[in-house]
Amino acid sequence: MRIDLHCHSTASDGTDTPAELMRAAAGAGLDVVALTDHDTTRGYAEALAALAALPEGFTLVTGAELSCRIDGVSLHLLAYLFDPEEPALLAERELVRDDRVPRAHAMIAKLNALGVPVTREQVERIAAGGTVGRPHVASALVELGVVPTVSDAFTPEWLADGGRAYVDKHETDPLEAIRLVKSAGGVTVLAHPAAAKRGRTVSPDAIAAMAAAGLDGLEADHTEHDQATRTRLRGLAKDLDLLVTGSSDYHGTRKSVALGENTTDPEVYGEIIRRATGAFPVPGTGGA
Repeated sequence: MRIDLHCHSTASDGTDTPAELMRAAAGAGLDVVALTDHDTTRGYAEALAALAALPEGFTLVTGAELSCRIDGVSLHLLAYLFDPEEPALLAERELVRDDRVPRAHAMIAKLNALGVPVTREQVERIAAGGTVGRPHVASALVELGVVPTVSDAFTPEWLADGGRAYVDKHETDPLEAIRLVKSAGGVTVLAHPAAAKRGRTVSPDAIAAMAAAGLDGLEADHTEHDQATRTRLRGLAKDLDLLVTGSSDYHGTRKSVALGENTTDPEVYGEIIRRATGAFPVPGTGGA
């Protein structure tokens, strides 16, 4: 059983529509895929509709990747199988999402001041109606030939935390985010906790505080974690009694990572389902 619990669509900063993502995941031989767009559930309806044409053995896990900050460090919290209409969590997601547009405009202004001719219209075209984020600005830098890849834009020279064109946005305290997700019946996993290329990473003490607040797991197997890092994170997860997941963090053509490049153990997936009460995985309905 092949399970990928971290994927993005055009509802945020991926390049596949939600329907295309479902078909691509099934075509890649995945049995389970999670749709985890940034701070939004806008892709759910299209993804769910696409399941009508996919085999019964293929399953969608609904989720989101929540933008958080603790001790001055940005982090992402994967939330699975929560009730998307639960009012408190919905309000917080909207607050975070609505701050993305003025933040993008501020980053564009900083880039213009640095001599980079990126425009609002260019970034909005790249976002194509999805929730605007740094990756869309990064893609604009690639289009302009400023950097060769999106990943190369996430450096101190450009868009990394604290970088020359970086701008803060509203981010939820992760302890509060964990509480909100749990109240909505969901399960939380700290995404790529040691992805240092993106900027500062959270400390073991901060992760311990999140575990005490109800964090369910760590995403140890990730393309930005080398083997030594994965081993260290597995040890930390064991010490804190946390689940360990693996995922691709797929963004379509925006990044080079492939669907299913890292996967989650079926027993861990089963435990995530057992803990969730806000929503349940949705299977395909027997299409070709």
